[in-house]
Amino acid sequence: MKTIRFIATLIMCFLISNCAVLRPPSIVKNEALENYRFIYISPTKSLSSSSGATIGGQYYSSGRSVNPSDVITGILTKEGFIALPELRLELTDQTMIINYGESGRRFVAGGLGGYTIEVTIQFISAKSLTLICSCTAEGQGSTEADDIREAITRCLSGVLSK
Repeated sequence: MKTIRFIATLIMCFLISNCAVLRPPSIVKNEALENYRFIYISPTKSLSSSSGATIGGQYYSSGRSVNPSDVITGILTKEGFIALPELRLELTDQTMIINYGESGRRFVAGGLGGYTIEVTIQFISAKSLTLICSCTAEGQGSTEADDIREAITRCLSGVLSK
């Protein structure tokens, strides 16, 4: 009985150490987002990823995909911004250009527990091409698509809450 308890304790310690503690979002805000009504988001490509496991000799997998610009558009339009399909010269005073990029990976638990994906999102004035706001956050899920979706959500939550 003691052996089983000891093994269970070791397994729990290993599982807990594999959970990443995500760093808080890093936000640089030079101007209020409330000064803008429109957004133009640079297009991104979809990312597909999958995860799987063998259970009882049978392999099971699950696939997911994410398009970062779609996630960003959804969150910002829910907050009341109007997404433009293209930049319009007459609206540049009230338009933000939004850029997205993956800015890093961080291995957790000595490389055994997977990794987090970090994203950076920039908000740029369409009129002056100056930085309005920038945010960086990381995410970790069961697939890369989950990592990216979580990182984007954490990043924008931080920007929109301040």
